Amino acid sequence: MQLIFTQAELRTYLTRSTESIGFVPTMGALHEGHLQLIRRARQENAVVVCSIFVNPIQFNNADDLARYPRTLEQDCALLEAAGCDVVFAPSAVEMYPSQPVLTFDFGTLERVLEGAFRPGHFNGVGIVVSKLFHLVQPTRAYFGQKDLQQCLIVRRLIQDLSFPIELVIAPTVRETDGLAMSSRNRNLTSDERTLAPFIQAELQRAKTALEQGTPPAEVKAQVREAFAAQPAFQLEYFEIADIETLLPLEDHQPEQPAALCIAVHLGKVRLIDNLLLNT
Repeated sequence: MQLIFTQAELRTYLTRSTESIGFVPTMGALHEGHLQLIRRARQENAVVVCSIFVNPIQFNNADDLARYPRTLEQDCALLEAAGCDVVFAPSAVEMYPSQPVLTFDFGTLERVLEGAFRPGHFNGVGIVVSKLFHLVQPTRAYFGQKDLQQCLIVRRLIQDLSFPIELVIAPTVRETDGLAMSSRNRNLTSDERTLAPFIQAELQRAKTALEQGTPPAEVKAQVREAFAAQPAFQLEYFEIADIETLLPLEDHQPEQPAALCIAVHLGKVRLIDNLLLNT
């Protein structure tokens, strides 16, 4: 496995290959969810590239950026065992020799849910993913459903900029107790980790209620009340949304597709999750 730190070296390495390239962009601190993406890319492509880059311009909270775990040596060992061929781990200066002035606007998709609470986040995602796509020129790019809004942003990016890339969205990988795997989970205290599966449990209860015909407004009120009774949590948002636009659904039929999306603070850690209905 090759560990590469510069854009020039990455281009040189990849120009040798005319075969299919599978690409898994990450911010490191890898877990089984990332590794399943790598293994799938290994099955479907001749070359597998993983980027590890904590992208500073997608963080609107300096403390969150500072706390984000960085475990390059451990990550590389995991990637090599999973069959990765190339790890691209640039510095911030390597990716941004100067501060970007280009901006993306993804319309209403970037102004709901994560976009409403993290202004500028998806502009940062759009810039870094575009740069990485240009550098790697993958055949297929692999993302996890846990970051559903990001997946939809990347899909729009591929469509609007005509990237010749197949977007592969893999199901969320969960711990045995239902908690969605996330690099941020390692920042939870032991007590917080014990409480964290409550997030997924509430999503499942909301899903069941919707399937039984409970109106969205009533379901959302039930979720707010459930979290209000759990003082360790601070609910940032819970939304029942259109699966394509992520705009709120005021009405919902039991057989209608929908996305249940949530963000909560547990201690100092912000966690997101989602469930899809009828997809």
